[in-house]
Amino acid sequence: MMARQPHDMPPEDPEADEPEAPLTAEDTLDLSDDATPAALSMGVEVIRAIWKTLPNGPGVYRMAGEGGEVLYVGKAKSLKKRVASYTRGVGHTNRIARMIAATRAMEFVTTETETEALLLETNYIKQLKPRFNVLMRDDKSFPYILVTGDHAAPQIAKHRGARGRKGDYFGPFASAQAVGRTINALQRAFLLRSCSDSYYENRSRPCLLYQIKRCAGPCTGETSIADYATLVKEAKDFLTGKSVAVKQRIAAEMQAASDDLEFERAARYRDRLAALSAIQSTQDINPRETEEADVFAVHEEAGQFIIEAFFFRAYQNWGNRAFYPRADRSLSPAEVLDAFLGQFYDERPAARLILISHDIENRALLAEALATRAGHRVEIAVPKRGEKKDLVDHAATNAREALSRRLADTASQQKLLAALGQAFGLEKPPRRIDVFDNSHIMGANAVGAMIVAGEQGFMKTHYRTFNIRAQDLTPGDDYGMMREVLSRRFGRLQKEAARDDGEPPRDTEAFPAWPDLVLIDGGKGQLDAARSVLADLGVAGVPLVGIAKGPDRDAGRETFFIDGRAPFKLPPRDSALYFVQRLRDEAHRFAIGTHRAKRKRELVKNPLDEVPGIGPRRKRALLLHFGTAKAASRASLDDLAKCPGVNAATAKAVYDFFHERQG
Repeated sequence: MMARQPHDMPPEDPEADEPEAPLTAEDTLDLSDDATPAALSMGVEVIRAIWKTLPNGPGVYRMAGEGGEVLYVGKAKSLKKRVASYTRGVGHTNRIARMIAATRAMEFVTTETETEALLLETNYIKQLKPRFNVLMRDDKSFPYILVTGDHAAPQIAKHRGARGRKGDYFGPFASAQAVGRTINALQRAFLLRSCSDSYYENRSRPCLLYQIKRCAGPCTGETSIADYATLVKEAKDFLTGKSVAVKQRIAAEMQAASDDLEFERAARYRDRLAALSAIQSTQDINPRETEEADVFAVHEEAGQFIIEAFFFRAYQNWGNRAFYPRADRSLSPAEVLDAFLGQFYDERPAARLILISHDIENRALLAEALATRAGHRVEIAVPKRGEKKDLVDHAATNAREALSRRLADTASQQKLLAALGQAFGLEKPPRRIDVFDNSHIMGANAVGAMIVAGEQGFMKTHYRTFNIRAQDLTPGDDYGMMREVLSRRFGRLQKEAARDDGEPPRDTEAFPAWPDLVLIDGGKGQLDAARSVLADLGVAGVPLVGIAKGPDRDAGRETFFIDGRAPFKLPPRDSALYFVQRLRDEAHRFAIGTHRAKRKRELVKNPLDEVPGIGPRRKRALLLHFGTAKAASRASLDDLAKCPGVNAATAKAVYDFFHERQG
């Protein structure tokens, strides 16, 4: 049940806090509001009023401040006891005191068990992103290898997201690159196909992958379905940890082929063995005794935290990833790790064994929650010796080194931002820089691109692309394209800031939504177009800089255009100039890449894609029956209706679509 209290309630103990965020200025949560005695007293009174009505059972509570902003989400074994700990008004850390002082309302949900409370707390934190909690900001799903189970000749493919397709999933892998490398090696070792089902069905002769010995060629009968099934089983065995048995089986086949003087077949087995060895040799650490484990190590330096995660499956290292939680400096590494793990496994399957560098308060509770969700026992351990301790130590070493590199990179980036601010006459170094560029070929497939840079370098999660929509633009009108891109970008920012009367909102997170500096790839004309857009929108206070390429487009001879200053150049070896060149080149790369992707999609566009109600399956059925989209477009209504998998309504939709076009 859920009830809303008439008063506010402060956040729980530090155990419930779980801050997560990036590094540098972004990494440390800015909770600088002082908890004045008056504000603290008001918060305590709010808590005391609520405490009288709270149950003794487990549950989750949410604290809200002025205007309903959720400040904190916490869980408790006993809501009444937990809340009572905040009614003292003394003895709190600065962080907890600030949370109490800011509290003006509270909501709570009772649960049957503390395990349910832990799971619900994690969901609320990820949805509401309270500023006093740990927020896991890098929540992108991990990639898996999928061996499909809905086709006679299973496909091996990279998979990310919901497991909607029938088949066997192997992972997680730390990155798409790790999956790609493994799939390439598995293709060499087991000759599994990676092509789509529609491509497979339309083959009349083996493709290039068969010629270079990356596929067994089941599509054209080069390998029988029964023999291909054997290859699939071997690949699954290898991915589930039976690599020794698989290699022994292949070695025996190689020896038998050699004894029969079938040296070509023996060479193929030899190449497969070499590919299997290559997969295992590329792993940094391949444990001998630990078949499946997730390993986490947390490290703190200069008030900033990093959590390094390694994933081991089938006695193999399947990669690692670093996470940078935004956490209050008063939290210990163990508290941050405790908070992180709950959110990390909110939507991810847990390994049977989880190894951690620091003991955490909710270890038994989290293990129970993960086991309930997974349907099997999950152990969370802090190893003290042996191979498991070595795995954790290795993760801890990587965490220390990664955080040191990040801090050093951040310091260098801050110097570059300061140099850029000084070069362009800004009052202070920019925290966010937006760079805009356009790309097209004589106006065709025109796109606009925005890249973003800050103290962390290129902020790729903030990149944006804009398909040019205006129909009245003259082909190649760069000024018109820039006007459209900037109008849409700043128009959206204004809508998001509407609650603040159109002014840029106060940043609740370290990285701002509004730019402190806008760079335009172009000279005075582009700058004038950008200036007119911002003036029409009523946006003021955003510095604009135009970058005109030098003679013969030479890097280092760029001319800069800024309002109120004559055009100028920067010294040839100036660090700010090099930084601008990097920004401009990244914007150009991103714009060109987006344009090429759009152009490629247009080149392979199928007329059937435009027919309403035609999905991939019906399109495949039409192509298999008629051979080409052109033949389908010319077919009569009766012929379309006879196509397997196409009903009368779909046949009429296809017929009407193409006949209306022709008419």
